[in-house]
Amino acid sequence: MKTKVQKLTGPKVVGKIVLPVEKKKTKDDGKRKRVRVKKIDVKKQANAPGAARGAAGARPARPGTRGPARGTNARGPARGAGAARGVKKEVTQDDIKKEIRDTLARLSGGKKSKSSKMRRAKRKDIRDRSDDEQVRQELEDTILKLTEFVTVAELATMMDKSVNDVISACMMLGIMVSINQRLDSETITMIAEDFGFEVEFVSSDLEDAIEVEADSEEEMVSRPPIITVMGHVDHGKTSLLDHIRKANVIAGEAGGITQHIGAYSVEVDSGQQITFLDTPGHEAFTAMRARGAQVTDLAIIVIASDDAVMPQTKEAIHHAQAAEIPMIFALNKMDREEANPDKIKNELSEMNILVEEWGGKYQCQEISAKRGTNIEELLEKVLLEAEMLDLKANPDKRAIGTVVESTLDKGRGYVTNLLVESGTLRVGDPILAGQYSGKIRAMFDERGNRVNEAGPSAPISVLGFDGAPNAGDNFNVFEDEKEARAIATKRQQLQREQGVRTQKSVTLEELGRRIAVGEFKELNLIVKGDVDGSIEALSDSLEKLSTEKVQVKIIHKAVGQITESDILLASASSAYIIGFQVRPSATARKLAEEEDVQIKLYSVIYKAIEEMRDAMEGLLSAKIEENIVGSAEIRETFKISKLGTIAGCIVNEGKILRSSKVRVLREGIVVYTGLLGSLKRFKDDAKEVAKGYECGLNIDKFNDIKVADVIEAYEEVEVKQTLDS
Repeated sequence: MKTKVQKLTGPKVVGKIVLPVEKKKTKDDGKRKRVRVKKIDVKKQANAPGAARGAAGARPARPGTRGPARGTNARGPARGAGAARGVKKEVTQDDIKKEIRDTLARLSGGKKSKSSKMRRAKRKDIRDRSDDEQVRQELEDTILKLTEFVTVAELATMMDKSVNDVISACMMLGIMVSINQRLDSETITMIAEDFGFEVEFVSSDLEDAIEVEADSEEEMVSRPPIITVMGHVDHGKTSLLDHIRKANVIAGEAGGITQHIGAYSVEVDSGQQITFLDTPGHEAFTAMRARGAQVTDLAIIVIASDDAVMPQTKEAIHHAQAAEIPMIFALNKMDREEANPDKIKNELSEMNILVEEWGGKYQCQEISAKRGTNIEELLEKVLLEAEMLDLKANPDKRAIGTVVESTLDKGRGYVTNLLVESGTLRVGDPILAGQYSGKIRAMFDERGNRVNEAGPSAPISVLGFDGAPNAGDNFNVFEDEKEARAIATKRQQLQREQGVRTQKSVTLEELGRRIAVGEFKELNLIVKGDVDGSIEALSDSLEKLSTEKVQVKIIHKAVGQITESDILLASASSAYIIGFQVRPSATARKLAEEEDVQIKLYSVIYKAIEEMRDAMEGLLSAKIEENIVGSAEIRETFKISKLGTIAGCIVNEGKILRSSKVRVLREGIVVYTGLLGSLKRFKDDAKEVAKGYECGLNIDKFNDIKVADVIEAYEEVEVKQTLDS
């Protein structure tokens, strides 16, 4: 069988692909060629015959536009061709800015990598954020975040201003304040605006959380008037109340002066109730007097008729005028022979205050608190004035009012004196005052009798607060104790933040000021007292003692007994402890001895201020002063071997002592200061040579003495510095 073998003839060609032939490069390729373009007169071309026809379908060029170039499409722009000269367009600022932006964009583009562009963008973003943060910080520095409970000193510290500047600003507004007096929100806002600050009250939401029930006209009933008794110290304010209450209040006061705000409810012979507030008259209790004027309806200004209108009396009148409350003047001590009521009325008229007898609008009554003369007439005038005011309140709602005083009783806890302004306060009510809350466990009247409820204008003492509220704080009654506790907790937190913000560290400027003063001391004090008002008044008086050389710093003040924690704080901060009407516990006294902490106990504010002033002066080192003892004129000099130059002198003034330091004066210029080597009268040694006598002397380690030189003898004396010097 024959095999058939098919012979392959090769690939079958279906079609062909023609590859492009690469053009050979010449020497002229890649180089720019200069093309000469013939200038075209646009006007002639437009008027020339056949211009409308166009060589390649091109339309005639308009003036000010580019003409078509050779070898190009007539509709497209001419490349490399010269433009027909037309009207130049005016360059504007926007064009310049656009060119600058385009140029910067080209420069920043360059040949940088993508990562470098990202880094540059990130750096720019960081710079923008830091600028925004700086602007925000500057704005925040001018915004004060504070509560309404700040004092004048705290406000001055937050604004980095001196306390005197803030007090001056308050006086410009017609407000008399002290360094520790708390300011209301309106006053804080006005003062801050004067210094270029904005105020943001961080506790406003807490105030909004307290719901105050609205009063309707049908629910309002008459309430007893609240009367404040004001005046100078020892003018008889408490004696007047003593006679009205028929109780000896003065016997319980240390030093015979009132140091607390007392609130008393009195029933007069007509059966009508009157609430009296007794405010202290000493100048240290300015803030307490002002607080009394803020919660009262009527003020009785007591003036001793045998004295004059004293500064504290004027201050009390200004407080009453600022609070816009009526005043009745009681001229006391009319039983004395020196009494001169016309003199007092004349001094009042000089203050623009005219009594009714002199054609004015202010009622005046001459009384004797000691003998009880004309007390009934004074009360009649008080009731008449109160009747004209038409005082009303709603007793059928939750009570609101003011804290008069607070103290810590060892057996009962915190005892708080309240003055109910509206509503009725009952045992078991959840209550909030300032940053403290609680539930009323018991209530007592001013004589210590237990009561179950208190209506409008009633002064009352309550037990149940978990702390000592500040005198002057408003109190509110809540339905739920948890709500009151929550607001109190937030207020305590804000108070702590406020304390941190007002702690002023020593800045470089302050350090420079202390170095410039040369000698700067700081007296740290811890003040503990029986009631809040007295602590505030004492702290205010002590801080007023501060001078450029000695600064008084109250690092802690609180109500209650001196405890171990106070001793530890005093030991850590090198502070003294001042106890006002309180005593340390046994363990605290023992710890104070171990830690070497000094405790000063006082019952009268005068002694505390005087002793602290002495202690501040004791911190100052004694000044060295020179006392010129005498002077002698040199008449002759003698040079003796081994002894040096001996001067023969005559004493012109005082006397020359052997122990004196001397100066050698030549034509009024000091040429040497040193000690006497010897002093002789004739051949004998002398301890001193008096005026008019001759003597011989030589000066230790100085022999260049000449005739007509003056020897001046002096001694250095240590003089105790005072705070005023």
